[in-house]
Amino acid sequence: MTNADKSNSLAGRWALVTGAGRRIGAAIVESLHTAGANVVVHYLDSSDAAQTLVATLNSSRPDSALAMQADLRASGAPKQLLADVIAQTGQLDVLVNNAASFYPTPLGSITEDQWDDLLGSNLKAPLFLCQAALPHLQESRGVIINIVDIHSQRPLKHHAVYGATKAGLAMLTRSLAKDLGPDVRVNGVSPGAILWPESGISERVQANIIGQTALKRAGDPEDIAGAVLFLVRDAPYITGQILAVDGGRSMGW
Repeated sequence: MTNADKSNSLAGRWALVTGAGRRIGAAIVESLHTAGANVVVHYLDSSDAAQTLVATLNSSRPDSALAMQADLRASGAPKQLLADVIAQTGQLDVLVNNAASFYPTPLGSITEDQWDDLLGSNLKAPLFLCQAALPHLQESRGVIINIVDIHSQRPLKHHAVYGATKAGLAMLTRSLAKDLGPDVRVNGVSPGAILWPESGISERVQANIIGQTALKRAGDPEDIAGAVLFLVRDAPYITGQILAVDGGRSMGW
C-alpha cells in the first residue's frame, strides 16, 4: 500500500450520517462502511430501519456501527447529538448532513410552522451540527458533506420554502469551506431524480422529469452514495464545490 493509499483509507475513521435509517442516507452509510469507515446512523422516526441497518453492518464488522435518535430541529439537539457521538466513538472524521424535510408550500397558504420546520431541518440543523462537530473535525482534518438539491438553483413549483432552505445550504457549504480550510474540507452533493417523494408523484410528472435529463432515466441512491464516497475519500484537493448528480437535468431545463 502506498502512502497515498494509507491517507485515503477510511479504516478506523468514524462518520456520522444524519437521516440515515432509510433511502439515500442508508445507501451513504453502506457505502462508507464498505469502504472501511465506522458509522453512526442518525434517525428521527425510522428506529426499526436504523436498528436493522446497524445490526447488519455489525454482523459483517463487529462494533463498527451505532444508531442514535435525535430531533435535530430542537434547540440544543445538534450539540447533544455530537456529544453523544463523541462519548461513544472518541472521534469524528466525517459528517454527512443528509436529513431533510420536503413538501410543497403553495404561496398564500404558507404557515410559520412550515417555515420553522423546513428551515430547521434543512439549514439550521446542518449549521449547528457543523459548529458542534468543528473541534473534532479540525483535530482529525475531517470532511463535511452536505446533501443539497438541484432545486437550490432552479425553483420547483409550490416549493418556495424548501428551495430557499436548500439554496441557503448551498451557500453554507461554500462559506464553511472558505472558513474551515485548510483543516476541514466541505463539499455538497446535489441530487436530481433519485427517489420519488414518499407522498407520491404522478407517472406523467415522473416522465416529464426524466425527459429533462440527458440520460433519460432516474438515478439510484447508490449514485449519491458514490459521489459522497468520492468527495470523502478520493478528492483531497476539492473543497467548496457542489456536485450535481442528476443525469444532466440541471444543464438546461
